[in-house]
Amino acid sequence: PTPPTSSLPPLSKLPSYSLAQISQAVDNLRAIYFEPDTPPKPTIALPKPKALPKHFIHDTSVPDSGYASAEGEEEDEGEELRQEMSTEPFSDPDVLRSDTFEREFAIRWLTGFTARSDAWVYASDDEEETEARAALVDAAASLLSTFAGAEEEEAITRTFTFPTGSTSGAVRVELNDAPLLSEDHTSVGLQSWGSSILLAERMCMHPAEFGLVTPAARPLRILELGAGTGLLSIAAAKVLASSTHRPTIVATDYHPSVLANLRSNVATNFPRPSGSSVEVLALDWQRPVYEGPLRERFDVILAADVVYHPEHACWIKACVERLLAPELGVFWLIIPIRPTGRHEGMVNTVEMVFPRVETVDSSRCRELVILDMEGLSKHSGVGRADEGGYRMYKIGW
Repeated sequence: PTPPTSSLPPLSKLPSYSLAQISQAVDNLRAIYFEPDTPPKPTIALPKPKALPKHFIHDTSVPDSGYASAEGEEEDEGEELRQEMSTEPFSDPDVLRSDTFEREFAIRWLTGFTARSDAWVYASDDEEETEARAALVDAAASLLSTFAGAEEEEAITRTFTFPTGSTSGAVRVELNDAPLLSEDHTSVGLQSWGSSILLAERMCMHPAEFGLVTPAARPLRILELGAGTGLLSIAAAKVLASSTHRPTIVATDYHPSVLANLRSNVATNFPRPSGSSVEVLALDWQRPVYEGPLRERFDVILAADVVYHPEHACWIKACVERLLAPELGVFWLIIPIRPTGRHEGMVNTVEMVFPRVETVDSSRCRELVILDMEGLSKHSGVGRADEGGYRMYKIGW
């Protein structure tokens, strides 16, 4: 199966698609969301196939994800993007099935398809094909009604194993990816995103490069902003498990459901009696309250895929200014590059609020700047369909 966001044709161009193409799209949805023992679909007799275009045109944008996004976008958003249809199956069908964004995209497409079907059904002059198209619309409507009666999606457990490049063995992290709350767009932290996976992989392989080395005189202090499932905090804690001084690691987020899932993940990876060095706290970037462990500054601050609105980068900068240790403190930020959809260009807001070091007058007062930036390519099977790559920033004073 392939993700609905990268395989369903744009509805505005529906009349230009053949019966075989639409049938393939509906079959793909059935293969993703319904078990093999689902009653067989109606038999559709396909007429003699006509020549198909070499390239399959489709919308690879995805329904919105993010902390500050509005609801109710048109289902054809970003339909101008064209690419060849992928024949490679999705690497993890369970992850695809649990992705609420993909599911809602599929439901919206089926709803739109059945509503706009008349023009497509009667686009052919061949009576046999018209009947076959009508039968396919009925099958799509049946599939849509099955969605409506389906049970709530269940959470899935994902296990990540990151090599360390040392004799200490790999870092293993087990996370619960809970279904996203469709009624609340701020719940994106319930799932692990591609950017956090790539940064965790880098941190485990080269911990010293990311400051994950305990100072000689005191424990290391690490903060994660927008921790979500806690992958970065948990990975850092495991990398530093053998440190002489037990580090202070604080994982923060905003949404109550995300915080509950985050605490559960920490408990799973650090069962008692050993306990955990990861503390979970609520932090609202817009109206931050610096209490408890947040009263003191941190040596390392981590954040992955946390900018979904132009104001987010500004709020994050203010928090980092307050929380990052002077002189040698480092803020590591990784952001996906989304070329389409509502979050297109969000990565650019980072460079609007954090200037590059070469553009800053060193005689000015101390400020946070981008010390280094690295572009990362997307890994197969990692990240969402709307992610074209990533930028990893090293930010400091």
